[in-house]
Amino acid sequence: MGEIEFWHWLVAGLLLGGLDMLAMSGFFLWLGGSAFAVGAVVFFVPELTWQGQFLIFGVGAILAVVVTRLILRTEAGATDKPNLNRRSRQYLGQLIVLESPIVNGRGRAFVADTLWTVEGPDLPVGQTVRVVGTDGMLLQVEKTT
Repeated sequence: MGEIEFWHWLVAGLLLGGLDMLAMSGFFLWLGGSAFAVGAVVFFVPELTWQGQFLIFGVGAILAVVVTRLILRTEAGATDKPNLNRRSRQYLGQLIVLESPIVNGRGRAFVADTLWTVEGPDLPVGQTVRVVGTDGMLLQVEKTT
């Protein structure tokens, strides 16, 4: 087996980058970046053994994946609309008017353009209530004063 040269690592980086385009995972992109880094090291230090090259590749790949996961985890929690995909939670604190009376703890009310089932104390139709909680697609309400 011949020596592993810098251009071998560059080709490996390109192949891993191309694989990432097919897989669309982002994982292979970081492996490709690690391969490019090893190619750069081997370009400047051509006498580096194949064991050292693979060690650098492995450490670089692990570091790239771990750092990326940490960055993505912190960015995932930062949003100006935390309830965007939790529609019922968007209505917490809003005042709504009952479309049908609450009888035996259940009634209905329009919120925006949707008729919701509401849960709360028995109240007549037309009563204004405040949304105080949610349970799935059920809005929990209380009487306003």
